[in-house]
Amino acid sequence: MIGKLKGLVDSYGDDHVILDVQGVGYLVHCSARTLQALPGAGEVAVLFIETLVREDMIRLYGFASPAEKSWFLLLQNVQGVGSKVALNVLSTLSPSELANAVALGDRAMVARANGVGPKVAARIVAELKDKAPGFSSVDPAVAGLAAQIEDRQAPGPVADAVSALVNLGYAQIQASAAVAAAFREAGEEADTARLIRLGLKELAR
Repeated sequence: MIGKLKGLVDSYGDDHVILDVQGVGYLVHCSARTLQALPGAGEVAVLFIETLVREDMIRLYGFASPAEKSWFLLLQNVQGVGSKVALNVLSTLSPSELANAVALGDRAMVARANGVGPKVAARIVAELKDKAPGFSSVDPAVAGLAAQIEDRQAPGPVADAVSALVNLGYAQIQASAAVAAAFREAGEEADTARLIRLGLKELAR
């Protein structure tokens, strides 16, 4: 099993790179983000590798980091997500962006990826939300409250504050995360006006 390859970049394709490792050219499929981050032809590159073996083919997938590889594997546990869709997601979102989107229940962010419709995005968020905290920079308490807001189960002042921020032009998920952070800071007695003020401070950071 190949876990990592280090070699010279030989050439690029639309969705792959050929890596020359001591005279052997490995064709490695990568996300667009990883391909863009790799150096030019003739320079040294390192890729973390996942090998897919089927009856009719053996295919190598390469990743810029262990986190990207982990998300590639996690995504394929979701119904309707194969290797191609997983790479599309990772081409659109970095591992940290994907982790934050899943932690905050941001289906729209995930659905930005090519080939990912609303239903698949919803499954990704729902099925992987327990996996996200290990990769996410979002505070778990904030993520939990943001999920309540998304499911319309949040306290009245919180929901009203989110609505006010959305009316000011902020995206729903941004407003939810900001108000969730504000609610954690201000406590359960905070009214809508205070949550809006603190939420705006969060958004300004």
